[in-house]
Amino acid sequence: MLTPEKILLNWEEFLGYIDLYIMGDRGVKLKAFYEKYNERFMMMPAAHKPQYHNCFPGGYIDHVNRVIKAALKLHNVWSEFEMVETYTIEELVFAAMNHDLGKFGTFEQEAYLPQTDQWRREKLNEPYMFNDRLEFMSVPDRGLYLLSELGIPVTKNEMLAIKLHDGLYDDANKPYLMNWMPETKPRTSLIYIVHQADLLAARVEFEREWLPKLLSEKPAKEEKSFSLNKSAKKEPVKTKALGSVKSEGLKNVMSNFFDE
Repeated sequence: MLTPEKILLNWEEFLGYIDLYIMGDRGVKLKAFYEKYNERFMMMPAAHKPQYHNCFPGGYIDHVNRVIKAALKLHNVWSEFEMVETYTIEELVFAAMNHDLGKFGTFEQEAYLPQTDQWRREKLNEPYMFNDRLEFMSVPDRGLYLLSELGIPVTKNEMLAIKLHDGLYDDANKPYLMNWMPETKPRTSLIYIVHQADLLAARVEFEREWLPKLLSEKPAKEEKSFSLNKSAKKEPVKTKALGSVKSEGLKNVMSNFFDE
């Protein structure tokens, strides 16, 4: 969970990336959109289930800031290894900033709502639920649609990086990413950098929240191994195993196994 102070700091950091990297009228429109829905963005979770990442108030902006910072650092790593630069830093930050924008929902409807099912809230620890009043769209497609509705132009590089940010975890991306001929391969490394930044951020968020719990859990008691010792009492096991078998042929085979 994030403190109110941390949520506010994250929001100021987020807006700072727009001021620093997104130029001209596009930056003005983008910032106006985010500021109009500032409370909604500030309190959004990054997911509606705790099994995913950053499922808590403020989790969305916390995640996006991490992706932006990771993308900028990964750009330097790729540059160090002599990649051909086929994109601008503005495109890098814009794609990282808006890669999960589809989780916003629509201008009228939020994608994630407070969980109303008491059992799921208490037993499964699910504080949110997906808003089923929304028409189905993938997260990348909804995000790109929102940007088009806002009249914010998106370059081809940005569109591909947003659309493909889940990499091969999304089967819909295979036609773009599983190409073997040079002329059909992606022509910018931006899509890989944004995907790697998102993967890094999500993994770190998992490690912070779940790994300490998993490592502190006591190992399950070792199960007793099944014994075929002749002296062991096998009849209860045999009776239980054969009781659910309807085929007489299979029953005879299994009966012979137990009698060996």
